[in-house]
Amino acid sequence: MAPGSALIPRLMDLRPGTEALRFCFALPARADSVAGARELTRSGLALWKLGADVCDAATLIVSELVTNAVVHTASSRVVCELQRLDRLLRIAVQDQGHRTGPRLRDTSDDEHGRGLLLVDALSEAWGSHGDDDGVRGRIVWAELPHGAGQPC
Repeated sequence: MAPGSALIPRLMDLRPGTEALRFCFALPARADSVAGARELTRSGLALWKLGADVCDAATLIVSELVTNAVVHTASSRVVCELQRLDRLLRIAVQDQGHRTGPRLRDTSDDEHGRGLLLVDALSEAWGSHGDDDGVRGRIVWAELPHGAGQPC
């Protein structure tokens, strides 16, 4: 399997002529890696000249998904892949140690538990699935439309 191909969410449409750009990085599954994920996301998206609103939303989504992977799994590393497809930005975060999918909470009484609510509010669609061989954990993905605007 090609590096990163396990992160490509199911139902991806790569018809001939579809422009696709990919940016992928892996970080240790530690709390201090969340800031690194935000910085790498901003740097990668800046190269694609996406609008600032899309960059902000994508950076927040990556931050929340990486945080969830660090806090709620037994992973040693977290892999993030960003893809720009025509007018859609797809984000996928893979952990190594969680077999059940993430769940939205209706409410949260403390500072935890709002991450997926933010992902849901910012993205056009999101979901999760096990990796192809079912051994390496889960992939949580989100999609958001992008267009012209002030670059990141």
